[in-house]
Amino acid sequence: MELANEAVLHQNRAPAEWGFTTGDTIPRHMREPIFALRGLCVLMLALAAGVRPARAQEEEPSQRETSRPNVFFDCQGRNCNNTYFRTEIEWVNWVRAREDSNVHVIMTSQATGSGGREYQMDFMGRDQDQSYEDQIFYRALVTDTEREALDGIAHALGVGLARFANEAGYRGIVRLERVEAGAGGSLDRVVSAGEVDDPWNLWSFRVGASGNLDGETTRQTIRVNGNWSVSRVTPTWKQSYSGRANFSRQEFERSDSSIFVDQRTDWNFNALVVYAIADHWSVGFRSLSGRLTRFNQDFRFAFTPAIEFSFFPYEEATRRSLTASYEIGPTYRNYIEETVFGELEETLFEQSLEVELSQRQAWGDASVSVEWSHFLHDTSLRTISLDGNISFRITRGLSLNADADVSWVNDQVFLSAEGQTDEEILLRLAQRSTDFDYGISFGFSFQFGSIFNNVVNNRFGGGGGGRGRGFGRFFR
Repeated sequence: MELANEAVLHQNRAPAEWGFTTGDTIPRHMREPIFALRGLCVLMLALAAGVRPARAQEEEPSQRETSRPNVFFDCQGRNCNNTYFRTEIEWVNWVRAREDSNVHVIMTSQATGSGGREYQMDFMGRDQDQSYEDQIFYRALVTDTEREALDGIAHALGVGLARFANEAGYRGIVRLERVEAGAGGSLDRVVSAGEVDDPWNLWSFRVGASGNLDGETTRQTIRVNGNWSVSRVTPTWKQSYSGRANFSRQEFERSDSSIFVDQRTDWNFNALVVYAIADHWSVGFRSLSGRLTRFNQDFRFAFTPAIEFSFFPYEEATRRSLTASYEIGPTYRNYIEETVFGELEETLFEQSLEVELSQRQAWGDASVSVEWSHFLHDTSLRTISLDGNISFRITRGLSLNADADVSWVNDQVFLSAEGQTDEEILLRLAQRSTDFDYGISFGFSFQFGSIFNNVVNNRFGGGGGGRGRGFGRFFR
């Protein structure tokens, strides 16, 4: 998607910044007592009239002049900080169930070429506002801190909610404030690609490393990891190169007091190059080289040209996607130990076909993929994989979640003829022969009680998923 054609909202990206503040001018420390008294009076009047208080979504547009919209925020992934958004945008009612909302907000995101992230917010009206639809984008830079990214998302989210409130007939809950540009002139803004003078020519680089040491009387584990990546993304080309190196050493004392030691070094280099040839077609190639000790490969190199077709426009990928991709190419393997086929090295051609469908809608989200691959010299050496997950809102407050994957495996040409030791089996240091592998998880959640979710309380590290302090010692 080209920058020049996008409707992207950025905080501090326009000649003047527009902020939103509550229309209520009552001092903050006095609001709760006054709001409580006001609510008590409304309740007494309702009881006297013999009617029950109505929810916000049941109100007529004329009654909305003194009420606030109910918002259901639907987000899974990066920066879904409900606590932060409830604190920053306090002029709406945040509700726990979609059925209680006036507007349903779905936030999704995807990585940008420079290493940043683009957030997409879809606003969908409910009940009498069902025809309302709106969409806002916010792009966080790779150099943004978490707080800067959250500030930008909150600003864009606030703009979208204010637009809905104005369209749906809510009055007096927010007002615009113009912030003048600083002494340096106008503030930053979104520019087109033609205006950019980039000395890096859109290339982005990242390096990282980590290490850990842990142990006790009878064991010790050391791990050191390093990684790097280089990428460049334009509307026509996508290039990504990455590498990783891992060193690990494990020592265990057996029951007979002998010591088991496993020390290994793995590394890999991956490359992906994609070219957009049409609105729904892409071509490119993948490449992998590395040392994979768990799979008995001292060196491996694969090069697979590929083609992909997207049934929906690529711009809609964060909400819905249906793609089919095909890859074919050679793979060279140099084995650590002789394989069950009597090989120490070989080059084999492989091909694969994958179809993937994903959806993120008001009812929940789901994805399913099917992949089929085999060697060209022997089609019986193949793998078929099926993977799916779903999060489905069945009814008010009740959601069903399920994940499942299964593979039928018959292409393990790398298996060692010497087999595995008991330690390698128990610690999963070497891949064993198998005809299939599978995994399944499922669960449900049911929530009832108050429909509102406005209150924030961060005591003892609570709220927003923070870990509590001081209680871990009681549960060791």
